[in-house]
Amino acid sequence: MDSTGNYFVVRKKAVPEVLLKVVEAKRLLETGKAASVHEAAEKLGMSRSSFYKYKDDIFPFHDNSQGTTITFTLQMNDEPGLLSDVLKVIADYKANILTIHQSIPINGIASLSLSVQVLPATGDMSRMLELLEQQTGVHYVKVLAKE
Repeated sequence: MDSTGNYFVVRKKAVPEVLLKVVEAKRLLETGKAASVHEAAEKLGMSRSSFYKYKDDIFPFHDNSQGTTITFTLQMNDEPGLLSDVLKVIADYKANILTIHQSIPINGIASLSLSVQVLPATGDMSRMLELLEQQTGVHYVKVLAKE
């Protein structure tokens, strides 16, 4: 298998439970809801060794995205105002749009490609992508690249 990259974007439902617990343990420690790794691991029903094994290898999408450019694509209905609604979500999260390209709609469906720059003021990018995907008329959102 060719390993051209060291990072992957994976939907939460595809991530093993132990890795999700590591992320949650890190959150408990950062917010002070757990005073130690032992306490966080105990609260989550995981071993400390699992925490230490994976703690540097998994993190929420947003934690490692500031100062980067994220390129994603959407498929959406060709409806008046839908593009405006999509762009408003991005504006609300204070991401800087670098490029935007919308294809000519075919059978009432348009493909939209966007590159956005994540700034220090930008909100949680994973939440932004979820909100885009939940917009009425948006069929899917797919991250293509994170640079």
